[in-house]
Amino acid sequence: MYHIITESLNTFNGQLIHLCTSENTPPEGAYQVNFNRLEILLDGDYDLIVDGKYDHQPITLKPNEMIYIPANSWSKPTWDKSCRMISILFGRSQVGFSYIEYVKGEGFVEVVKHSMPLPSSMSCELVINALSCIGDDKKAEVMANSLAQALILYCRALLTAPQQEKTSRSERLYRNICIYVQENFHKDITRITVADRFGISSAHVSRLFNQEGSVKYADYVTYVRLDRAKFMLKTYSFKIDEIARRCGFKDTNYFCRVFKQKTGKTPSEYRLNAA
Repeated sequence: MYHIITESLNTFNGQLIHLCTSENTPPEGAYQVNFNRLEILLDGDYDLIVDGKYDHQPITLKPNEMIYIPANSWSKPTWDKSCRMISILFGRSQVGFSYIEYVKGEGFVEVVKHSMPLPSSMSCELVINALSCIGDDKKAEVMANSLAQALILYCRALLTAPQQEKTSRSERLYRNICIYVQENFHKDITRITVADRFGISSAHVSRLFNQEGSVKYADYVTYVRLDRAKFMLKTYSFKIDEIARRCGFKDTNYFCRVFKQKTGKTPSEYRLNAA
């Protein structure tokens, strides 16, 4: 099913037009994860607001252009134009691919997700670290496009050699759901909504997490949300109720109770100690 991702990357021949920084507070609705991201536009126009050196910066990607967004930097797509794109997320041990077709007036007409283990190689890590650093170094920007192209070549090699992946279908599905949770932790992502998204039963979601992750689905979602809450408490001056809401907790009191239970500190105490 992920052949469309492989074919799209194989035919992509573009350039990097922007590197995000981590200078400013994210606006409401911004997309912010602890993955390094490379977003590639295949067709159409992709309008978004990104974390810029001096303020929130509007960007328009044209076909065969891409943008690099370091971990914990943010972007906010407007989704007011039709487009076809690929988003690549680089984690510590895996890489996630999302193929997206968006049609104005209809919404997302096709979304294909695929994840693969990232071989233990310093080369990929060094390229990613270099790209993340360049965002603050104007003199080094001339190297950014070559580094981004190197990442695409690396991803092509991973996708065209699937026989090297010795993982079961269950493990691949589990990894895909984990990435989905880490991308959508701020939404109402129940077992039922996740099951519908991946075309499986809610009971199968539970089995996957018990067998592959040795943790309950609800506990994993809570872990991801609290991890993001810790980052926000250390980084931004948001009020506690806003952090709770941005991290997917509908009730602030419940958020505070769970935070204290898992960390031994209230959110306010954690922020004070982290200052």
